[in-house]
Amino acid sequence: MQALQQRSTGARGHYAAPRARVPARVPRLQVFSQLNGVPTTTASLEQEVQRLRAENEHLRRELEQWRGSSAQASGSVQVEMAPAHTPGAFTVVRSADSVTTMPASELRDMLTHGINWPTPGERFWERSPRNTPFPLQLEDSVRIPKERDAQALHIVHISAELAPIGKVGGLGDVVSGLSKACLERGHNVAVIMPFYESLDQKQIEGLKHEMDIDVPKGYVWDGEMRVGSLRTSVFWGRVGGVPVYLLRPTDWGSCNIFKGGRIYGGSYDEREAYLYMCRAALEFLKVSGQQPHIIQVHDWHAAAVPLLYWDYYHAEGLHRPRVVLTIHNMDNTGEVRQDEFAYTGVHGEVFAQLDKALDERTIGHNPERLNLMKGGVIYSNAVTTVSPTYASDIVNAGAGGFLRPVFNQDFVKDKFRGILNGVDAVDWDPSKDPLLPANYNADLRAGKAACKEFLQRGLGMAVDPAKPLVAVVSRLVNQKNPGLMEAAAFRCRDMGAQFVLLGSGGQDGGLKRAAAGELKDHPDVRIMIMYSERLSHMIYAAADVVLVPSNFEPCGLTQMIAMRYGALPVVRRTGGLADTVRDMDNWSGPEEERNGWTFDGADAGSMNGALDRAIRLFKEQPQRWAELSERVMRADVSWALPAKEYVALYRSIAQL
Repeated sequence: MQALQQRSTGARGHYAAPRARVPARVPRLQVFSQLNGVPTTTASLEQEVQRLRAENEHLRRELEQWRGSSAQASGSVQVEMAPAHTPGAFTVVRSADSVTTMPASELRDMLTHGINWPTPGERFWERSPRNTPFPLQLEDSVRIPKERDAQALHIVHISAELAPIGKVGGLGDVVSGLSKACLERGHNVAVIMPFYESLDQKQIEGLKHEMDIDVPKGYVWDGEMRVGSLRTSVFWGRVGGVPVYLLRPTDWGSCNIFKGGRIYGGSYDEREAYLYMCRAALEFLKVSGQQPHIIQVHDWHAAAVPLLYWDYYHAEGLHRPRVVLTIHNMDNTGEVRQDEFAYTGVHGEVFAQLDKALDERTIGHNPERLNLMKGGVIYSNAVTTVSPTYASDIVNAGAGGFLRPVFNQDFVKDKFRGILNGVDAVDWDPSKDPLLPANYNADLRAGKAACKEFLQRGLGMAVDPAKPLVAVVSRLVNQKNPGLMEAAAFRCRDMGAQFVLLGSGGQDGGLKRAAAGELKDHPDVRIMIMYSERLSHMIYAAADVVLVPSNFEPCGLTQMIAMRYGALPVVRRTGGLADTVRDMDNWSGPEEERNGWTFDGADAGSMNGALDRAIRLFKEQPQRWAELSERVMRADVSWALPAKEYVALYRSIAQL
């Protein structure tokens, strides 16, 4: 109980969140698979992106050398593109004292030269979209501030996911993006995660065996839970520049934890696996002698860490860390029986108290159960969620579910806040994205039109720049409201717009029936029940509108990625969607903050009202649309500000 009081004290600090041509053809990695009986070349996304970036950088260096030698002879310098005063033309700055104009048709020819145009039926997203590198070097539309903090903190994340190697949803993106942003600010950051059998080890730079440790763990033997130990191997590497420790049982032959062809729903019991992960992560920190300032745990998978830390490891020498719990989604709070909690090596009855982790709904039941999220909230020094509106919904509305009374306790309200997520501004940057047929930015948007034509051709749709292209990139689960996605497909058809959906999940029945029935082979509708990260980049770049009709959305990254790529969002006003999208017609704040369309109801009529407004504006006011697309591309939705807020939070609770 002394430890319980100590971990609560640090959580109540006075923290206030601040609010030339290059004729070389790109070679491919020769990894073969079968597609409809035809050999095709594929490679992992991370490898392909890195290869394309390296290839383009090499060829661009050659291009710059060519330009340099040419400049000595003719006086020309690096080409710069800017809007011309003459309608339909662009200025081309070729030297300090020479400015010429280029007609739009010539500009298009230059930007599209080298595109490897797709043919209908081709899996075009599995190969390079260009035969030659993009001819211009463009800058990001947003000047993202580069700040470094004076005093470095040691921060360790414990998570079930990390993009891109272990990503199922937004959790992996957030852990990766926040880690990178804090590294850029000068902090010492690492991630501890499971070494899933399904991970592509080629994406882990410098992978090496770090050590083996014995981790206390419960076992079911002859119908009873007994405590022993599990020999555990710890590996180290870097993923996208982020240091990562990966944990797994040393002998996979006698233990199937983290085995299988996918992250979730593999051959193992997830409750057992993630309880083991929590204990193994803390044991590794203790054995390795690390004393991070902050341990940040993510969602129910890691929510047992604060309980084990404060009641055991803090007194066993791991004395400096303070714990932050980040809730990405309250849809799963981690319910376990008391005997199942013993997979940590500690029997659950230790935490079966109302002021700890007892699930109130099970009082009087046999057996009474524990709730990991509740325990994590109570034991952590600070608790965050992924947007201010979602935090408010947890405390004041239905998002908190049965845990709402817990969040309304004074000591919890004092340490709970919402910090809006960001998106990875390097991975999602249309000015340099190697997965696009043409790059573009807010100053030179002509490349976006080429991306739209590329997608229309590749999907066998009508090639028509005058038709607004509405896109959905989503998991097909109840949270995301696939019923409204289906309704949107029909509405776009009826309104003379185009509709493209990319997604997969357990609730795809209505969309499958529509794709195989009334919408089959329609030139303006494509419903793709699948997922490809590469294709998602191409869809964002092609889209004019991105629809996010979620029933609830803690934060949502889709609408922010859409804006990075110059697409305007149409969203249901909930959670983080309400924090990031301000209605074009109904926003009461400054006009320049308006960046999309929102609706409140969860029915097709409500959605259609917002979608119709977007489609009409695209068709009736093209110049206004272009201005809005440029506006949203200039919005800073990166991790720069969220990381600054997190660092302020860390400092408010850390033992410095």
